[in-house]
Amino acid sequence: MSRKKIALIGGGQIGSILALLIAQKELGDVVILDRPEVADPMKGKALDMMALRPHGGYDVNLSGTGDYADIEGADVIVITAGLPRKPGMTRDDLLEINLGIIATVAENIKKHAPNAFVILTTNPLDAMVYAFYKQAGMPKERVVGMAGALDSGRFEAFVAMETGLSTEDVSAIVLGGHGPTMIPMVRTATVAGVPLDALLSKEQIDKIADRTREAGTEVVKLLGNGSAYNSPAASCCEMVEAYLKDKKRVISSAALCEGEYGIDGYFMGVPCVIGAGGIEKILEFELTAEEQAMFDTTLEAVVSTVKETGL
Repeated sequence: MSRKKIALIGGGQIGSILALLIAQKELGDVVILDRPEVADPMKGKALDMMALRPHGGYDVNLSGTGDYADIEGADVIVITAGLPRKPGMTRDDLLEINLGIIATVAENIKKHAPNAFVILTTNPLDAMVYAFYKQAGMPKERVVGMAGALDSGRFEAFVAMETGLSTEDVSAIVLGGHGPTMIPMVRTATVAGVPLDALLSKEQIDKIADRTREAGTEVVKLLGNGSAYNSPAASCCEMVEAYLKDKKRVISSAALCEGEYGIDGYFMGVPCVIGAGGIEKILEFELTAEEQAMFDTTLEAVVSTVKETGL
């Protein structure tokens, strides 16, 4: 049986680490695509990882390219292309530049791999996935933004750090837009089924929620040049694996809502079932009045950014 084909559009730090993670899990053959002028560095990265395979026993092929024709027939495409944030920049500051990049990417995916499952990481995420969806003309179940998976992972990591307990036992989810209005769902967070408020004080929980909202900015400030790449790559890999292995994973993702949670026509971070059908279902549950108010706020922020795209 032939292996699946996974195309990574953008060969920066997220793309490079994602390629390695995909190879280690043997999810499929990988094509790393970037601008034509950096095609050789992409080929170099791919060749370096090809030479790594014997050390781990990975039997997949990796290649680098600057030609969109090489993504032909890809089963999954992860878009990491776009200008990363720098200190002092908000995600919205990236809108105009990255909107142009996404338009080019959408045109080429529509031409070469219209049946792929597409995951976007480009910021501002909620607006970029909306723009891609509008321009690529693909079914809603095959277009998704990677945000909630990353934000939920950060939330879980901070809970584990604060409690001193294993990350394996922490279960938490973040809903809403990818930015400061996101909603860490503290009410539903648990450690091996034990509610978070039984383990930590309100002050500790509030601190974790605030840190989760600002986690990306914290990393940007500490790095000094660039943004997070290890955790975003792992989050993308989780989604790729859920799709290719039909795992029916419930992962918070920026999916197109058409009535769910009272949202109509916008991509929002919600609990999604990801399997062979792509975004197979959005899981809904009742929010408290306080949570609903936060949801309304994050929706306003997403709608405002989307309107700036002009699409």
